Amino acid sequence: EILQYILEDMGMSVENACDGKEAVDKFTASEKGYYDLIIMDIMMPVMNGLEAAHAIRTTDHPDHKKIPIIAISANAFDEDRKKALECGMDGFLSKPIVIEELIHTLQINLK
Repeated sequence: EILQYILEDMGMSVENACDGKEAVDKFTASEKGYYDLIIMDIMMPVMNGLEAAHAIRTTDHPDHKKIPIIAISANAFDEDRKKALECGMDGFLSKPIVIEELIHTLQINLK
């Protein structure tokens, strides 16, 4: 909720998913170019963020390879970052969110 508030305050439109499966379903049902970026929490019910990122990367959706997926997690160990990147994520933000890191990550991934 805090991240949503921050992003909306920055002028971005935000859609939420309750779990990883819902995130995958929303992405696969979307039209090409509908989403600019996905911020995926690693710890979610039903399907975790790592599984969801992998599922998105292996769909037939036209944007499956180019949509930036950013991991967000309270676990900020190198191993957690490595797992996120191996599952197809493009970046990693740790909680609590540091605004400057968020802005930098958005600038890199929203070209």
